[in-house]
Amino acid sequence: MLRISVLALLGLSGLFLARTEGAEPVHLILDTDIGNDVDDALALAMIHALQNRAEVQLLAVTITKDNRYAAPFVDLVNTFYGRPDIPIGVVRDGKTKDDSAMLQVPAEERDAAGKPLYSHRLRDGSEAAEAVQLLTSILSRQPDESVTIAQIGFSTNLARLLDSPGGSELIKRKVKVLCLMAGNFEKPQPEYNVYTDPESAKILFDKWPTPMIFSGFEIGLQVPFPYEAVALDFGYVAHHPIAEAYRLYVKKPEDHPNWDSTAVLEAILPDRGYFDLSSPGRVALGPTSTTVFTPDAHGNCRYLITKPDQLARVRQLIADLVTEPPQGIASAALARRVVF
Repeated sequence: MLRISVLALLGLSGLFLARTEGAEPVHLILDTDIGNDVDDALALAMIHALQNRAEVQLLAVTITKDNRYAAPFVDLVNTFYGRPDIPIGVVRDGKTKDDSAMLQVPAEERDAAGKPLYSHRLRDGSEAAEAVQLLTSILSRQPDESVTIAQIGFSTNLARLLDSPGGSELIKRKVKVLCLMAGNFEKPQPEYNVYTDPESAKILFDKWPTPMIFSGFEIGLQVPFPYEAVALDFGYVAHHPIAEAYRLYVKKPEDHPNWDSTAVLEAILPDRGYFDLSSPGRVALGPTSTTVFTPDAHGNCRYLITKPDQLARVRQLIADLVTEPPQGIASAALARRVVF
């Protein structure tokens, strides 16, 4: 059976991804707990694919996983996609310090001569900037109301920014919207990004001064990343960090829930009809670190809702974006994305 990605032939469906002529790309900061799940890596790859078509400009990546290999892994992925100079900031004294097999890709993946398979400048997280300092610096240099933040991990970094001198005012002046993967709006159950650092989540929910759009736990369950894409669609290079990270984390040939990519998709392409939104309201930290949504016409919070006819479209779009080759891969190599 012959299989080739449709987007390899059509240039990633200009039918619904063409940006309005003259429109500015979304100016994005990604805040991630990369290493605690592979969907953070999928989301980062998706950002790079969308930056290739001027939908987004990734200003910086800040990390809430306090592991020495998290920043080198992000650096590796950014370098692989041709953007080695994207600033990276890391949390100090964060909540999760445990090792993750997927984060060992920078250290362990070497060729026969012992040289690393992937280029990266950071060798340890200690070489990266502190996250709040980087966030302050990046935001200060952007035009007012121009920055979108996608938080796909804990609220540690953003809560600390809020509580830093002048932090809340800086956010209010510079940030247009915060899209975050957090909470559960279908069932009153705790969600990992919230219960791992509930103190920071409470600060964020109570004090964040701009609009917030939540992608709840229930959304990522409905659009799992297809293992078929991992098996068939990264073959344009011999070694691919996203495919290797997926295999190291998931460990089985199976589809995996993809929470984080949904928040990022909404952050970058909010007007394409991939999701519906709830009515406005407010989100508060409830018992046992649950998220409680209270409708309020003046509230700054909304959450994503999916309809059956949206799910297949979103799942396919994310898979095609994540597996798209980096810029610079020859068209001949792209044409060889055929698996028998």
